[in-house]
Amino acid sequence: MMASSRLSSLLTSNDRDFLLTSNHTKVKVSELQGNVVGIYFSANWYSPCQQFNHLLVKVYEDLKTQGCNFEIVLVSSDEDIGAFNNYRASMPWFSVPFTDLETRRSLSRIFDVEGIPCLVIFQPTNDVVIHDGVDLIYRYGTQSFPFTKERLDELLKEEKEKEEKQTIVNLLTNQARDYLLSHPLSHKVPVTSLEGKTIGLYFSAQWCLPCLKFTPKLISIYNKINQILKTLANLEKEEFEIVFVSSDQDKTSFDSYFETMPWLAVPFSDPTIKDLAKRFNVRDIPSLVFMGPDGKTLTKQGRNLINLYQENGYPFTKARLELIEKEMEEVAKNLPKSAVHAGHQHELNLVSEASGGGPFICCDCDEQGSGWAYQCLDCGFEVHTKCVAAVQHLGT
Repeated sequence: MMASSRLSSLLTSNDRDFLLTSNHTKVKVSELQGNVVGIYFSANWYSPCQQFNHLLVKVYEDLKTQGCNFEIVLVSSDEDIGAFNNYRASMPWFSVPFTDLETRRSLSRIFDVEGIPCLVIFQPTNDVVIHDGVDLIYRYGTQSFPFTKERLDELLKEEKEKEEKQTIVNLLTNQARDYLLSHPLSHKVPVTSLEGKTIGLYFSAQWCLPCLKFTPKLISIYNKINQILKTLANLEKEEFEIVFVSSDQDKTSFDSYFETMPWLAVPFSDPTIKDLAKRFNVRDIPSLVFMGPDGKTLTKQGRNLINLYQENGYPFTKARLELIEKEMEEVAKNLPKSAVHAGHQHELNLVSEASGGGPFICCDCDEQGSGWAYQCLDCGFEVHTKCVAAVQHLGT
């Protein structure tokens, strides 16, 4: 009762004790009693919210079909009531009225909402509150319910067991298929031929502009790595491979995009594609996951590693990356402590991850970065140290 009372006090105001349905009906907040309730912070204008909303609607409807006591209340960050009405029309759950700005602001402040989408989950029988509902829905879908500590511990245990049993074969095959596509498109390659290799799973799509920008870079790095491997070991077969996992919306787009790639692909619309995206918690593309010769996951940050280290990052193991970071530390010792950039008016300072560098998007090449960088302490402008072509060092 304490949990329900607290939830009611959060969702009501002095002159309102109701929520709205998608068809404008008023429903008493008290009707939420006895349910697991998700407070959903979202907005129509933000594409990540729209993307998550499609998934959340499916999960909600599936849970309701199963008879689960789960409800959701939208707390909108839309800019006007028209956008609010259009957005909630796509939702089968309740919402705090757009006109109650005070309650909407209060909820965001109470739960320290720093970004959207955000899903805060209440239990009906205790005061335990889960703040990472979005992550749980992406990772586990309906399996997350009822979002209790016991259930989440079970899911983590199952996930760990899956990781321990993970092989390239059980990842990339299913009952109807034991092959991948190659070139020409009709050529099939057994998944078993990938065993013992370092593998990259490349989640991408032709409609995605960042993908179209990253793919040529990845092709270049892929070719360089395999050429180095052949030269060093005189190998007849390549020991590094990439598998395209498509998010294309039609087969024509898949075919034309895959034709530009020198590697393998999971067939278009294969059910394994959704399983892989869920398994590796892929929310945005392009995304690149590396697996070692034993089939175990090395890193889900492959795109970032390619941008940072190019072919030097291979084989993308923890030991290799630590060695590169040590080498970068040595190189950084000889870098100027300050610089000016042709495209920026303020002085830039050399910073490390420990001193404020951290993950960033390079303002010169628009790619991800971390570790050492040149950063403007006044406005946050930041560039890779490797983007030196556009940097004129002070005093030279």
